[in-house]
Amino acid sequence: MNERNRRRLLIGGFGTIAVFAVLFFAVGARDVIDSLLSATPSLVVATFALALCWLAAWSLMLRTVLVALDVELPIGKAFFVYAGAVFANNVTPFGQAGGEPVAALLISKVSDARYETGLAGIASVDVLNVVPSVSLILVGVGYYATTATVAERLETAVGSAVVLIAAIVLVMAVVWRYREAIIKRLPALIAPRLSRLGLARFQSETLEADLADRMGRFFENIERVGTDRWRLSAVVGLSLAGWLFQTVALMAAFAALGEPVPLYVLLFVIPLANLAGAAPLPGGLGGIEAAFVTLLVPTTGIEASVITAAVLIFRGAIYWMPVLIGGLSVSAFGVKALE
Repeated sequence: MNERNRRRLLIGGFGTIAVFAVLFFAVGARDVIDSLLSATPSLVVATFALALCWLAAWSLMLRTVLVALDVELPIGKAFFVYAGAVFANNVTPFGQAGGEPVAALLISKVSDARYETGLAGIASVDVLNVVPSVSLILVGVGYYATTATVAERLETAVGSAVVLIAAIVLVMAVVWRYREAIIKRLPALIAPRLSRLGLARFQSETLEADLADRMGRFFENIERVGTDRWRLSAVVGLSLAGWLFQTVALMAAFAALGEPVPLYVLLFVIPLANLAGAAPLPGGLGGIEAAFVTLLVPTTGIEASVITAAVLIFRGAIYWMPVLIGGLSVSAFGVKALE
């Protein structure tokens, strides 16, 4: 691991510890531990089993996208490749910025596909996951509004999510609209700088041509995925299934503590809380947990310590289990995630 990544991980790790310290101080660490000790083991196991179903659904998303790009990846390998991407997301700050390049390397290594093809595949999966999440937020908040007064904090969270997602969509639309100009001009700007910094082994002109060729293929692959309507529908359906598996997993975590939670609340809380993954913490660790507690306390009326315990069980399944599986996968495939 280079010095820069080591420094980033240390900063992110200290940030995570600080967030958890504040969270446990606010809700009461002893009460959280007592709640965890009272959990029903069978329902905790069910939480982890449902998390595996989520991971399997989204790995099938990746495989379906790659098939559209003429990349054959067996179902078993697709599962471990996607787990490796989740591992990279979870151990690097700013999530997908670390996961997508690692997943592209894994795909190219296990299938002999080009790197930019693998990158287009995993990027398509991450983008398409946004579509069902927005729908779940709107459906969940809409139904919740018919049963209770929407608190100002929740209005702010939903408003922020809508603004953030709209901004991401706008940037993507602009990049797609001007993709030909980007392919033509961006390599000419990047290549000389990479050559001067010694970050590339080719001369500037050769590197510029190579970058332009790779970017062109990347956008072509994205277009192939977007125009294959049958597979696009299947991918969105698998994404929705994955979100629903996460929702039921969190319900199981609450049930393990003897506290039922309405499905419609979790439909919007899970996507909203995951937006905290954009924080400069390893996979949003600490920030996502705090976001869950902040959203669930006013919407469920359950004690903060019980909510924290349920969220820790859920995150153990959604965060720590993929770290273990994905870390072993990345190591087995011989890809270094933190270089």
